[in-house]
Amino acid sequence: MPSGTLACPDAADRHRRLAVQLADLIPGATILQVSLAHPERQWPHPHARAADSAGTRITLTRTKANIAARWVLRTWPDADWTRPHTLDLATGQLVVGDLDATRRSR
Repeated sequence: MPSGTLACPDAADRHRRLAVQLADLIPGATILQVSLAHPERQWPHPHARAADSAGTRITLTRTKANIAARWVLRTWPDADWTRPHTLDLATGQLVVGDLDATRRSR
């Protein structure tokens, strides 16, 4: 019988756990950009891109990109997904902005 308690009730802890899981899924990645604007599609579609600490893009399979994007979208359902967001995999912090802008600010 379900207890009604979330497995991870603290949102910050849930965000950090997701970041750890994504870092395991995408070895070497330090940031992940997520959006609903796939560059090859005209309709909304979950899309993710990853980069390492030097800012070099990491190639993701379509499956990994889709899984990562869906996990982030489900963890932050109230975010404004009309704009891309970047997840810092070290801290679990999600910020509005694209991968290129995040790399330029480092």
